[in-house]
Amino acid sequence: MKKKIKLPKFKNEDAERDYWAKFDLSRFSPSDFERVSFPNLKPSSRPISLRLPLHLIARVKERANEIDMPYQSLMKKYIAQGILKED
Repeated sequence: MKKKIKLPKFKNEDAERDYWAKFDLSRFSPSDFERVSFPNLKPSSRPISLRLPLHLIARVKERANEIDMPYQSLMKKYIAQGILKED
């Protein structure tokens, strides 16, 4: 049985943040919630340092230039393809 949540009107984001910080979800079961998706969210990323041989970097840059793509984007693509290939 889905339970309705009656939300108050919040004066500002701080009031809303406090409300949700104290909100008790233990009175709900998983069936009380609807599955949602956020198709426009971009996956988060974070910079890393990776040591690669200079000849490999040069080759990736050459290939990226040939296909008019930033070389770091091409490297991400190659890494993703390699991971998917192993699955």
